[in-house]
Amino acid sequence: MSDRAAPGPGRDRAASAGREAAGGGRPQGRAAFIARRAVEQIAALVRRRPERVISIEPADGGWRVGVEVVETARIPDTTDILGVLEVLLDANGDLVSYRRTGRYVRGDVSRRCGR
Repeated sequence: MSDRAAPGPGRDRAASAGREAAGGGRPQGRAAFIARRAVEQIAALVRRRPERVISIEPADGGWRVGVEVVETARIPDTTDILGVLEVLLDANGDLVSYRRTGRYVRGDVSRRCGR
């Protein structure tokens, strides 16, 4: 008997998980997929270590993702220079453009708190 001939509850969950991993499931799954794509592509392009995704939103049929990257690593790490990149992706998650929108010292609490 073929596995394909007998879909069951376990098979439905596996297919659903596969769709979500590819970004086709729940909206949160799609956003997570887009965030991962932005981080992967920016890391390869600018050759800097992405720190975290700080924002994500739909934009012009694609996505706008904010990514922090370590521009200059220092010791102690509270003196690292972080850059904030605005990354634009198309609906498929492919990089369209990016630009740096800011820089700051990691330990500068007043900058991060908006003062």
